[in-house]
Amino acid sequence: MGRSAITGFDPVRLGRHENAAWVGYYRRDWRLVLRSALGMVSSGFGLSRAQSLRGAWYVLRANQAWAPYPQNDPDRARELMRRFYAILARAHDLPIEPRRAALLEVDWWREHRVLQRETDTETDTETRSEVDDSALVAALTALYSYFYDVPPDAVRPAAALRSRAMQLSDAWVARGCDPHDASLREQRRILVASYTALRQAVERPPG
Repeated sequence: MGRSAITGFDPVRLGRHENAAWVGYYRRDWRLVLRSALGMVSSGFGLSRAQSLRGAWYVLRANQAWAPYPQNDPDRARELMRRFYAILARAHDLPIEPRRAALLEVDWWREHRVLQRETDTETDTETRSEVDDSALVAALTALYSYFYDVPPDAVRPAAALRSRAMQLSDAWVARGCDPHDASLREQRRILVASYTALRQAVERPPG
């Protein structure tokens, strides 16, 4: 019980599942999103099969509420993510407030959408490296810091890497969402690096 149950995740599995989830999301392949969400929830949070299924369903429905542009439903997305975080809080006796965690979660979704919609995603990745993603990195950092109860500076490198992966994803979306695009391998590699950095930041020795 407690935080030790959520800090021993496998960065490779988590990065692979999130990579697939992003492909499913932008191609509106909701079955793939659900399968990937199940993989992320079960491998990332130490839940039982039943808890993972319910949690993945909430994540799927939250993403479906968020997906339409510009007429999405952020309130519905936050409520569904509140239910997701409530599962985690109950399962592991975590001292988090699910509503607060959901607000922080959807905050980074919003910052990513701003970055995605206001940036020329057709430019090459070298040019996109100059994009100001500080608000997105800050939002991810705030969520990690709150959920894992660690200083923001400890998790900011992981947040920055995940933002970088999102920018690769945005460029892939602008090119037409080809599921065979070679850039998806690099996206997955950076996601794995992000979760490796996150695990290193949040793991604590016993006692």
